[in-house]
Amino acid sequence: MSGTQTSKDSLEALYADFASLNMEGGWHRRFPALWPQPRRNFLPHVWHYAKVKPILDRAGGLVDTTQAERRNLTMFNPVEGNIYSTVRTMVAAYQMIRPGEVARAHRHTPNALRLILEGTGTYTVVDGKHVEMRPGDVLLTPNWSWHSHSNGGSQDCYWMDFLDVPLVHLLEPMFFEGHPDGVETAVEVLDEAPIAFRWTETVARLDAAAADAKQDEAVCVRLGPAQLDTIALAMHRIPAGSATRPLRTTANRIFAVVKGEGVSIIDGEEHPWTFGDTIAVPAWRAFQHRAASEAVLFEVSDEPVLAKLGWLRSQPD
Repeated sequence: MSGTQTSKDSLEALYADFASLNMEGGWHRRFPALWPQPRRNFLPHVWHYAKVKPILDRAGGLVDTTQAERRNLTMFNPVEGNIYSTVRTMVAAYQMIRPGEVARAHRHTPNALRLILEGTGTYTVVDGKHVEMRPGDVLLTPNWSWHSHSNGGSQDCYWMDFLDVPLVHLLEPMFFEGHPDGVETAVEVLDEAPIAFRWTETVARLDAAAADAKQDEAVCVRLGPAQLDTIALAMHRIPAGSATRPLRTTANRIFAVVKGEGVSIIDGEEHPWTFGDTIAVPAWRAFQHRAASEAVLFEVSDEPVLAKLGWLRSQPD
C-alpha cells in the first residue's frame, strides 16, 4: 500500500459514512452541543400598548367572534427565525372583547392567565365558575380547564394573555378541544374565586410590603396560593425615582406595566415603558427597572420549571 491513505481510510470518507446514517462524530461537531453559560438567543423587547390598542380597535370592526376563537394579537420576539414565542417558553398577547360578545369555551394543555387592562362588565367562566374580570385583576386558567369569556357591559374590554404554549410546543403534549355546547351551561356565579387575584387585594399586599421595607424601596409580592405548574406570578411596586435591584437569572420573564412609567435597563440598553406595555426579558439577561413615576409591574416567569429541574440560577448583576 502506498504512503497515502486510501479514500476509504480517510477522515472525509469516515464522516460521510456516519453522516449517511444521520450521525455525527462528537469530536468534530458543526455546532457545539455544550457551552459555558446560556446563549443570548431571544432579544429584549418592548411592545407599546398605545400602538397596539388602535389596531385591536380596527380588528374589532373587522373580525368578530364567529371568525376567531379569540380576537388577540400575539407578541412574537424579533429574534431571527421566530414567528410565535415572546420568550423561549412563554407567549403573551393583547386581547379585546366588545359589548355583547362571547368568546366560546375551549380547553387546552397549555396553562394560561390574563391581566385585565381596561373596561368593566367582562366575565370569564372557568370549569363552571363564573367570575367578573376587573382592571388590574389577574385570572388563571390552569391546563385542561374549560374557559370562555363574555362582555355583558357597555365598554370594549382589553386584557393581556400569557401562556406556556412554546414550552408545550417543545415537549409536544399539545391537545386542544372546543366545548361541544359552545359554552358551559352549568355555571356557578362567584364574586371571589381562587383563580382570581383582585387588584384591590394586590394593592393591600403591596402596601403591607412597603410598610416593612426601607423608604423608597421597590417591593414585590407573589400571587398565590393558587398557582400554575409552569408559570410564577408576581407584582412589583417601584416608587418614583427608585429602581429594582439588578438581576440576572436563568428564568425567562415577561413584565406588563399595570401603572406608571419608567425604563428597563436590559444588558445596558434602556427600554422605556408606560401603562399597558409589555417587556420581554429573556433568560440570563441582566436587567433592572427604574420608575419615573410610581409604577406597578406584573411579572410572569418560567421559574417553576427551572426550579423543578434544578436549573434555576440567579445572581446580582
